[in-house]
Amino acid sequence: MATFMYVIKDNKGVKVEGTIKATTIDEAVDKLSKEGGTIISVKNAAEGAFKGKLSLFEKVMLVIYKLRTGISLKSLVFFTRQLATMFSAGLTLEKAISNLEKEEKNRRLKKILKKISDDIKKGFSLSEAMEQHPGVFNNLYIALVQSGEVSGTLHRVLDNLSDYLEKVEDTRRKVWSAMAYPIFIVIFLGFVVWGLFYYIIPMFSEVYGRFGADLPAPTMAAIAVSDFIRGNIFFSLVALIAIAFGVFLIYLTDRGRYFFNSLVLKIPVVGGLVSNSIVSKFARTFSILMAAGVPIMDTMELSENVVQNAVFEAAIRKARVMVKEGYSVVGSFRRTGVFPSTLLQLIATGEETGDMDKLLGKAAEFYEKLVDSVIDRLTSLIEPVLIVLMASIVGTIIVVIYLPIFYLGLAISAGAY
Repeated sequence: MATFMYVIKDNKGVKVEGTIKATTIDEAVDKLSKEGGTIISVKNAAEGAFKGKLSLFEKVMLVIYKLRTGISLKSLVFFTRQLATMFSAGLTLEKAISNLEKEEKNRRLKKILKKISDDIKKGFSLSEAMEQHPGVFNNLYIALVQSGEVSGTLHRVLDNLSDYLEKVEDTRRKVWSAMAYPIFIVIFLGFVVWGLFYYIIPMFSEVYGRFGADLPAPTMAAIAVSDFIRGNIFFSLVALIAIAFGVFLIYLTDRGRYFFNSLVLKIPVVGGLVSNSIVSKFARTFSILMAAGVPIMDTMELSENVVQNAVFEAAIRKARVMVKEGYSVVGSFRRTGVFPSTLLQLIATGEETGDMDKLLGKAAEFYEKLVDSVIDRLTSLIEPVLIVLMASIVGTIIVVIYLPIFYLGLAISAGAY
């Protein structure tokens, strides 16, 4: 049995807090309902698998959970926009979500909306109902909804959240569209090289074997690799899967993730693209949280969870500690040495004028334009670079295959003289 914390109002209107034992949250709500009073909130008292520092096993299970229950960002953007429109039009949250649930085609989201609708009927707030689905609604989403509920501006917060998610989705789409072509070419190149070693080189090996001639060292090495691949095809596949899974597990560790993320940021052109994309997302997140009235420490913590890059997460965490110790926001970010000067100047101006949310919104737009310009440059550069890469690798393998023929031609030429 789990322990749940509850807040209720008794028959005299007095606020009462306590804990209750139950198998599920629904059972806890039923027990409290039978006791009388008005339920304000019911939450799991345990930290759970989605809070605090997770073990490697818990991280793997969290990835599996999100894959099993998560929805695409595009679907979340569409749902948020529809909810904002319906709520602004005067529909109650219960009615709006019920209508969206009936029209929803995505089975996962339909099931989640049904559960949220049921929880709202039981007396849960929208943020509390969404909190039960961490695979879909992250901490940022829930914090913004909660701030809208507290301030009475939920319709405006939902509109801002829709705009924010649309811009994040647009930036992500642009980055992935720029990376899709090189990723496809690299995968295609892998298949071509595998085909050469598995089918083409053995054909030449048989021909050379009939002559019994001494082969050049590069050709012998290529034949040895080909023989290994053909003789150990199952082992090779298992090894590739094991290596991929090992890299995945290493990435889930704090040090491994930091290493891979910092490595990506150092890649020419690509590193600039990823960095500008992260800074844009950070500025947009910080802006919308400040505008919603979320306290600065909570804003920094939520921004840390949103950037999805270990280097920037560590910098924000360090800055948050310094702000807590009394440093200014801009001074804290500057001391990390990670954030660009343009962003720091806008934060400094925002601190002085009290318009940090607006200026960070401007910063987000500035870095979004930088992302667009980098994508344009990357698109123009990547095609010739990949052509040269493919020609170099495939050409080298072909030269290695034909090397004995070149040697034979030279020997015949030397004999003629």
